[in-house]
Amino acid sequence: MGSLRLASYNIQYGKGKDGRYDLSRIVGDLGDRDIIALQEVETNFTRSGLVDQPATIADLLPHMYWVFGPGINIDASVVQQGRVVQRRRQYGNMVLSRWPILSSVTHPLPKIALTGIFHQQRCLVETVIATPDGPLRFMSVHLDHVSPDTRLPQVEMMMELALNGRQRGGNWGGNQTGDAFTEGPPPMPEDVVIMGDMNFACDGPEYARILGDMSPWYGRTYRAGGLVDAWTCAGHAEGDGDTCPHDDGDVGQRRIDHCFVSARLGPMVSAMSIGSEAQGSDHNPIFCDLMIEGRLG
Repeated sequence: MGSLRLASYNIQYGKGKDGRYDLSRIVGDLGDRDIIALQEVETNFTRSGLVDQPATIADLLPHMYWVFGPGINIDASVVQQGRVVQRRRQYGNMVLSRWPILSSVTHPLPKIALTGIFHQQRCLVETVIATPDGPLRFMSVHLDHVSPDTRLPQVEMMMELALNGRQRGGNWGGNQTGDAFTEGPPPMPEDVVIMGDMNFACDGPEYARILGDMSPWYGRTYRAGGLVDAWTCAGHAEGDGDTCPHDDGDVGQRRIDHCFVSARLGPMVSAMSIGSEAQGSDHNPIFCDLMIEGRLG
């Protein structure tokens, strides 16, 4: 196939810039993509009409495989005529793919209890996708919104998950006994793409922790076995771009939704853009194209 068209979108549970809830508008903002990372997807919240949003989005994209991983997962059951109707109120991340999602793990991220400041459990959804060019690890992540203090432990875990996949291995491995699984163990490739709302800009300590600090002589000190920013790989300046325009009046332009890829994939980034005309959420979607050409695995 050669080209992978990726997207990420914090959908703000379908609430658009005009305050109207419309999941079909979210899907329209994304266009025709191969793999999609979504954040702030929810089920059984009153504000969004008690809708099962993962299922609704999947119905709007019937050609795609999908998984949903909640960071928040609380009881929303009701009792009708003496019978418990099981229902969960959930909020988290989603991955959709044109090709089968071979495995998926939802990782809860570190959380610090705060006093008097709204905060919530965040998560990272890790998948392995069977692309025509080989298996690819793809992650949808949503980091904390409060401060670098609450995000940096999450960044550390995100990097550990991203860079040490082979060390952890797949969902299972080794020689099994009995008949628990009829399939072979799923792969755990080294190549990884991480997309999502990370709530930090390129001038923050989180960005430097992921990519390396700035040298006065050599610029950004990228690690040979680390991660790179697909935005700069596509030729943009680090400080350019705005993915969260609703906050511009307070802090200026902010590119806080990112796509990081393993260093080996950096030269394969052919384009990256921000959907600045999108109206479906308070965030703008981001789009990244990779020219893989059979080089995965």
